[in-house]
Amino acid sequence: MADYTFFTNPMSRGQIARWALHEAGADYEQVLVDWKDKPAEFLEANPMGKVPTIVHHADDRDRVVTEAAAICLYLAEMHPEAKLLPNDGEMAEYYRWTFFASGPIEQSITSRALKFEPKPEQEMMAGWGSFDRAISTIEEKLAEDDWICGERFTMADVYVGSQIDWGMTFGIIPPLPPLVAYAERCQARPAYKAAKAIDGKLIEEMKK
Repeated sequence: MADYTFFTNPMSRGQIARWALHEAGADYEQVLVDWKDKPAEFLEANPMGKVPTIVHHADDRDRVVTEAAAICLYLAEMHPEAKLLPNDGEMAEYYRWTFFASGPIEQSITSRALKFEPKPEQEMMAGWGSFDRAISTIEEKLAEDDWICGERFTMADVYVGSQIDWGMTFGIIPPLPPLVAYAERCQARPAYKAAKAIDGKLIEEMKK
């Protein structure tokens, strides 16, 4: 049995988790989830019925991890040999920007895509404030640093990079030079290429 069971669909946030699995060098077996016929073992692991979901077959027990950001950070912890964890000096940036991406950035992209952005007087209640504020904040960060923790790639870049990549691919995030350059650095990583090749092939097969 592989160390991890990976429940995913290639047309989902599962692409984030697959990239993380490859960066970590994790041994996994994928289970493809059909939206209309979700496997019982998947729903048992995650009653929300959302992908990605991983089950880590650890020595003590099976451990279920859901939510793409949590999966990324968990894999970095479980595979310290991959050197994706922050050192003490990088930890603040690592956590700050991972959760900024999982909160304000993702929410701002989703709200703009679904056309229900808050009015100016509602921005105080919205966790992301506004699309422009969220995107300009990450743009300023990446204009200063090559990677989230400065000069070194960490697992934070898998999650933040995925959100930026996704937002620009669908034309929601504008092609701002610091964000384009950052996305290109992420896309050049061997683990990114390997993971995307698998999901790209699966998507093509689904279209047949």
